[in-house]
Amino acid sequence: MIKLFKRLNKKEYSMIGISLIFIVLQVWLELEIPSYMTTITEKLEQHGTTINQIIQPGIMMILFSVLSAVASIIVGYFAAHVAAGFTARLRKDVFNQVMDYSTSDIKKFSVSSLLTRSTNDLTQLQQFIAMGLQVIIKAPITAIWAITKIANKGWQWTTATAVAVVFLIVMLTFILLMVQPKFKKVQGLTDRLNLVTRENLAGIRVVHAYNAEDYQNRKFNKANKDLTDTNMFANRVLALMNPGMSFISSALTLSVYGIGAVIINQATVGAARLTLFSNMIVFSSYAMQVIMGFLLLSIIFILLPRVTVSVSRINEVLDVKSSITNNEETKAATKNPGTIEYKNVSFRYPGAEADAIHDLNFTAKQGQTIAFIGSTGSGKSTVMNLMPRLYDTTQGQVLIDGVDVKDYAAEDLNNKISYIPQKAVLFSGSIRSNLAFGSTGVNAEKSDNDLYQALDIAQSKDFVEEKDQQLDAKVAQHGDNFSGGQKQRLAVARAIARKPEILLFDDSFSALDYETDKKLRTALKEQAAQTTKVIIAQRISTIMDADQIIVLDNGRVAGQGTHQELLKNNEVYQEIAYSQLSKEELAE
Repeated sequence: MIKLFKRLNKKEYSMIGISLIFIVLQVWLELEIPSYMTTITEKLEQHGTTINQIIQPGIMMILFSVLSAVASIIVGYFAAHVAAGFTARLRKDVFNQVMDYSTSDIKKFSVSSLLTRSTNDLTQLQQFIAMGLQVIIKAPITAIWAITKIANKGWQWTTATAVAVVFLIVMLTFILLMVQPKFKKVQGLTDRLNLVTRENLAGIRVVHAYNAEDYQNRKFNKANKDLTDTNMFANRVLALMNPGMSFISSALTLSVYGIGAVIINQATVGAARLTLFSNMIVFSSYAMQVIMGFLLLSIIFILLPRVTVSVSRINEVLDVKSSITNNEETKAATKNPGTIEYKNVSFRYPGAEADAIHDLNFTAKQGQTIAFIGSTGSGKSTVMNLMPRLYDTTQGQVLIDGVDVKDYAAEDLNNKISYIPQKAVLFSGSIRSNLAFGSTGVNAEKSDNDLYQALDIAQSKDFVEEKDQQLDAKVAQHGDNFSGGQKQRLAVARAIARKPEILLFDDSFSALDYETDKKLRTALKEQAAQTTKVIIAQRISTIMDADQIIVLDNGRVAGQGTHQELLKNNEVYQEIAYSQLSKEELAE
């Protein structure tokens, strides 16, 4: 937790300092009130005391109570400001940290877990700071200061208070040790519940199609029951705190008055009895202040088990340093724009026993179309992921424009490449905002003509123009108001609109029909002739016109050449080709 609080800035530290001053003032005011009770008692001991003599200390007690409330409000204001500001900045840090993760880094956490850490865990921390700043500092000051006030009032009463404090500490320690492991488990179970809920909502159509509602309900109910049972156990243990505190407080009050009764009865002088009675009243007030200090600490004991787990989970996210270190500036001058070269490239996933890609070599010149084909798991997507540096090679080099991708600044490399994943990703907003997404530098400003040109190449212009608002038509979350093929074409249009040197299509034509697929590739060839295209595809028809086709089999190159060359000489390619098209279609 200390590690996390080191992220507090100077302004927040100054607010904490001001809060400390007002907390001390508040404690002083509260502890001064019983001294006026002594004054009132002493005046009552005197014969002929008038009501006016009692009103003055009474007014001071009311004034001190009001000032204590004002100090408490000021502390609460600063505590809320520090808590909200710090967690807002921390939430930003967590988000930025995750954004910097490489593909392998982000796989260390599930999406549902990252969401929980960014929301629920940070909320727990915010509540702890807001309440803790008022309580953690005030409670020990109140308890220690009150003890100094009663130290000379009578060893019997002091002993009774010490015994009560020991019982309080034992009870709070027991409760903390019982609930701490449970709250750690609760956060993991919350992740699990979020995962099940997220999966069910994302796959609701599949659930209905397979009549799997009962199965999903059982799955959800188990996750829900596990979380509920663990929460109930922890909260039942915590529920012992209030009655326990009340019992100890009542027992101490009873002890103070019981001891006081014995001491007063043993006194032989009337004045001494009145003094002892006055001391007992004041001691009782201060003893309650001691107990109140520990009562305040009990609030922290309720929050502490949760927040320690939450802080640990937040630190786990912040402590992960990206496995890929990006340069601030590109280290070498680029040459031969639009070229790609793989030199003896091998790649192995962390923990894997064998290479996913082994000894891959190829060169793509500007404007060429390079295609990869192979069975599932042959390494096609892995090859493509090495170009934008989603992973770093285990051996060999990947060169873009004659420069190793490891020598590029991340922004410079990403500006050269546009990536279209197999599953189209659209963001809520408008068609215009999606097409202009991520455009920077000289291509940042996009006119309507630029956007319509990209839509035309991607075969999307017709259905966009049919929309009432056209480019400003709404795009729902995940693009759910568009069909699969429309989403895919909009994703292609977004990549084209950036006017990159290299286009990466990761099986991006799978959602398109054959006619649209052919029109799109023809438009790309004619209107993006200077752009290098890298295509991963399962359909032979998509890659037949490629300048170079690389056939992969278990991460190794099983063939390399044009469609006609591979169709004549490569058995793996022949097997794939003849399983999809007839000899007449393949000869076209």
